[in-house]
Amino acid sequence: MTPPGPPPWLTISRGQAPLIVSLPHTGVEIPEPFGAGLVSPWLARRDADWWVDRLYDFAAGLGATVVRTAISRTVIDVNRDPSGASLYPGQATTELCPTTTFDGETLYELGREPDAAAVARRRAAFFDPYHAALEEEIARLRARHEAIVLYDCHSIRSVIPRLFDGTLPNFNIGTDSGRSCDPRLTRAVAAVCAASAWSHVVDGRFRGGTITRHFGDPARGVHAIQMELACRTYMPEPDAPVAEGDWPAPYDPAYAAPVQARLHDILEACLAFVARPDASRPHA
Repeated sequence: MTPPGPPPWLTISRGQAPLIVSLPHTGVEIPEPFGAGLVSPWLARRDADWWVDRLYDFAAGLGATVVRTAISRTVIDVNRDPSGASLYPGQATTELCPTTTFDGETLYELGREPDAAAVARRRAAFFDPYHAALEEEIARLRARHEAIVLYDCHSIRSVIPRLFDGTLPNFNIGTDSGRSCDPRLTRAVAAVCAASAWSHVVDGRFRGGTITRHFGDPARGVHAIQMELACRTYMPEPDAPVAEGDWPAPYDPAYAAPVQARLHDILEACLAFVARPDASRPHA
């Protein structure tokens, strides 16, 4: 009997290279009944990682395995700790099932926020299958390769005062302060960014979410790294706070092409790292 495939909202494109590309926040689907009580469908989708799946559409051509959820992070954020522990204690962030936007606006009408039982159902329906898919793909590729890279793709608007001061660097590399991957991989990715026309930081405001922190285990040959792109890097981004009529800006392949070329170099650097004979032996 053929085992059931993934649910329709979960896309798994399997490659054979030692690289998994995770797309946890590019989805904008809010299936019924999860839209009930939302103040605004646009507001509920505003903080998506707009067009990041298109930005990395070359990854499968490198042999990477690509895992993507089509479900909006407002329904459930598969990159948050289901225990409720904050990724960044003392700093503003959003929950497993967000009740506010990044800017602090209320997402739900008063009294219609998901309760504990609703959160548990959403976790079983969407969070657990996404993480199970990553675990399965890690196991499949580790059976073929001594070391692999899990590369978690993200983007965020460049200016969000509630979350960070000033303007975010273009490339934000997250490694859970060096715990989720070998420092040689971090240096290789940072070197590509440093050779570009854009700014970068390692383990700055965004040091990696639950996916990076949970799955990254260099000692067993799993190197997880998060890339958070400031939106202006690959799409026209208004200087003023975004409004429904101007956000998201349409995807422009010509505008995105320069950074897409650097991202291609970054994934090539990931593959070059795991091709090293000592990649499965972590270095300080």
